[in-house]
Amino acid sequence: MSECPEQKTNLLGLSPQAMRDFVTELGEKPFRAQQLLKWIHQRGVERFEDMTDLSKALRARLEHCAEIRAPEIVSEQASADGSYKWLVRVEGGSCVETVLIPDGGRRTLCISSQVGCALDCSFCATGKQGFQRDLSSAEIIGQVWLASKALAADGELIKTALSNVVMMGMGEPLLNLDNTVSAVQLMMDDCCYGISKRRVTVSTSGVVPAIDELARRSDPSLALSLHAPTDALRNQLVPLNKKYPLAEVLAACQRYLASMPDRKRRITVEYTLIKDVNDSLEHAAQTAELLRELPCKINLIPFNPFNLVDYQRPSNNGINRFRQRLLEEGYTVTVRTTRGDDIAAACGQLAGEVQDRTQRSARYRRLAAGRPASPDQPVIVRAS
Repeated sequence: MSECPEQKTNLLGLSPQAMRDFVTELGEKPFRAQQLLKWIHQRGVERFEDMTDLSKALRARLEHCAEIRAPEIVSEQASADGSYKWLVRVEGGSCVETVLIPDGGRRTLCISSQVGCALDCSFCATGKQGFQRDLSSAEIIGQVWLASKALAADGELIKTALSNVVMMGMGEPLLNLDNTVSAVQLMMDDCCYGISKRRVTVSTSGVVPAIDELARRSDPSLALSLHAPTDALRNQLVPLNKKYPLAEVLAACQRYLASMPDRKRRITVEYTLIKDVNDSLEHAAQTAELLRELPCKINLIPFNPFNLVDYQRPSNNGINRFRQRLLEEGYTVTVRTTRGDDIAAACGQLAGEVQDRTQRSARYRRLAAGRPASPDQPVIVRAS
């Protein structure tokens, strides 16, 4: 039996394999890893003394060697449309944002992978605050853990609280690949949250080598932040395109799909529509031609304004014309409903500033049922 490390190991972020390695180093059988994963991620238990199917000796050793440490919820904001945003403080005092989007029986959590973002896409508030650091695997999965605990009814397994997780919050997940993969493995593992690989989505602006590496190490759904049909325009909107142009990015997406055992998989293509920038019928025709060989579905995202740029949202007629042009070309096209814009939780608005005033709310149960916050819920200061 090995000695415990000087610094306690945070078990929250350990992938299933890393947890097996950890318990083996303690001299325990590998099945103890499954027990720990279930206690932490399915039941939301934080104290080792409450893990009753572990021996007292093991619980005492875990108390000495390990901990379960999640990020801290600083504030909570409820939107009039039922969306919810948590401001979460991570190690070192920085904050990231996590957004819940209830829609009927579906509860989708949008989580962050970095503090800030280095890519500086011209239409995204996160990029305007710059890049500070990667989140650890514990800080990434901790957002899922916190939201699941908040939503689960008393006595309910927290693994049933969420139906979908999308890594579309702050940061570029594939620039934090190791921690992203560990967190994704926890989301999909049956001993943890058991979310289908079709319902765990990693979004990327097109980090080509990391797309290939992700395919070697895991198999979540992949979303491509496209936003422009030509290299010239995409260079302006998504500066990463200068390093990895469209032909290389689309080829990597093709390789990703080819590596999947499920041949029915498609890439989700995200396209933010900005008035008089990338929303013309010519842009729609160019997009249709660009994606001709890629099995995909297209998600149009009307631009959500914020005060650091002059971009505007297209008219509803303009959005519908763009969508109709793609439909005529045979694509499956959805228009993302703007959710949570009254609390700066809509796509492209996440910025993560720490608020001077915060309030705490305990009214999660209405969200668990997919209902908006009640009228008497206190208003929480907007992070903007």
